[in-house]
Amino acid sequence: MDKIMAINSTVNGIVWGIPMLILIVGTGIYMTVKLNFFQFRHFGYAMKNTIGKVLDKSQKVEAQKGAITPMQAVTTALAATVGTGNIVGVTGAIALGGPGAVFWMEISALLGMATKFSEVTLATKYREKNDKGDWVGGPMYYIRNGLGKKWAWLGGVFAVLGGICAFGIGNISQMNSIASSVTSAVTTIAPATVGKEGTIALIAGIIMAIVCFVTYIGGIKRVGEVTEKLVPVMAMIYIVSSLVLIFIHIGNFPEIIRQIVVGAFNPSAIVGGALGIGVIEAMKRGVFSNEAGLGSAPMAHAAAETPGPIQQGLYGIFEVFADTTVICTMTSLVILMSGTPIEYGQPAGVELTNAAFAMTYGKYASVVVAIGLSLFAGSTILSWGLYGTRCAEYLFGSKVIKPYQILFCIVVVMGAVMDLSLAWDISDTLNACMAIPNLIGLLLLSPVVIKLTKEYSAEHFPEKQKA
Repeated sequence: MDKIMAINSTVNGIVWGIPMLILIVGTGIYMTVKLNFFQFRHFGYAMKNTIGKVLDKSQKVEAQKGAITPMQAVTTALAATVGTGNIVGVTGAIALGGPGAVFWMEISALLGMATKFSEVTLATKYREKNDKGDWVGGPMYYIRNGLGKKWAWLGGVFAVLGGICAFGIGNISQMNSIASSVTSAVTTIAPATVGKEGTIALIAGIIMAIVCFVTYIGGIKRVGEVTEKLVPVMAMIYIVSSLVLIFIHIGNFPEIIRQIVVGAFNPSAIVGGALGIGVIEAMKRGVFSNEAGLGSAPMAHAAAETPGPIQQGLYGIFEVFADTTVICTMTSLVILMSGTPIEYGQPAGVELTNAAFAMTYGKYASVVVAIGLSLFAGSTILSWGLYGTRCAEYLFGSKVIKPYQILFCIVVVMGAVMDLSLAWDISDTLNACMAIPNLIGLLLLSPVVIKLTKEYSAEHFPEKQKA
């Protein structure tokens, strides 16, 4: 185990070093500029034509065979992105990078909107139907279909990494966090269960594996139907619980904002010692949270019944906003405004979030966090099982779908009893490896996104084009 950790640590240091930071942030900056700051100039339009349409009951959308509705696509993608990164990842970023890490996570989101908009647009344009009549797409498809056969190997690399990565970022780390949180809640509410943590974690893993298997039997449409109902509920539970705490401690808000801004550029002024990893750690956790640049969410969006690539791309903007700007910000404010002691420079996980909520909810705080984390991470597992399946299908055909999903469910149970630090470290490494081929393909195909966006803007925003 020590050798595995040492090897992974070495690889992680390479793939998550300065070059990767430049590639991820640079892609976001490049697409933002080349798209004429589309995500900022038309943010209101994007919200009106995504979440706005969902709330408008008169615009009911029905998906045809082999597809899901645009909102089911975004809830499936959100189910994957709104996971442990929003709770455990944020706490880790703040503990290791100080309050200033929040600032850099928000910056990563603003730039990530352009990246994810581009990914989703390409996935929708270059998708195709499989032998079951389902729409399939994602980086492997837009690399092969957009760049030609000579680049097919790069799409294959993404599919291999994505198929493996699903077991890390979308399975082991998520289930491990669920098990840890549920165990903490159960032992807090029922002290008699202390000493039986392993059994509790195993039971949680088995239950989640059964839920996954039953959902996957119904295919993409059932995944979409489940996430469409689950995501809004889980988001509201967590947001309302967070807002209650924030308003109780609202007097701390001005000081926390000061700490975030000052800490972003001078960590030592806030935490008493330069941490030196604030920006890198925050960007890592930001990407882990909203997945902009990883190429995962486009696989869900490609299955949507949508009028066009740009229309679905708008959901990518909303997705990053909902994930990082809303939910990650809630977690950050809960931790910082509650006055919870933070041991800066040391790793932290769900226990820090538990402590923050305990300032308001007492011993039942662990229950609030356990429910939120279980819904977040559980939905992530459901969606990442779909992503991994799509990657495996691309490589080996539809015959591999069921075997892959069965293996995925088995690993869910294993993830419940694994070492958390190793699970997170492996997930970090696989994250970066998966992003590299996707970002290369995205940059090479950026002229396509730019052309489609200009054409769409000329039709829908003619007055702004003249300006």
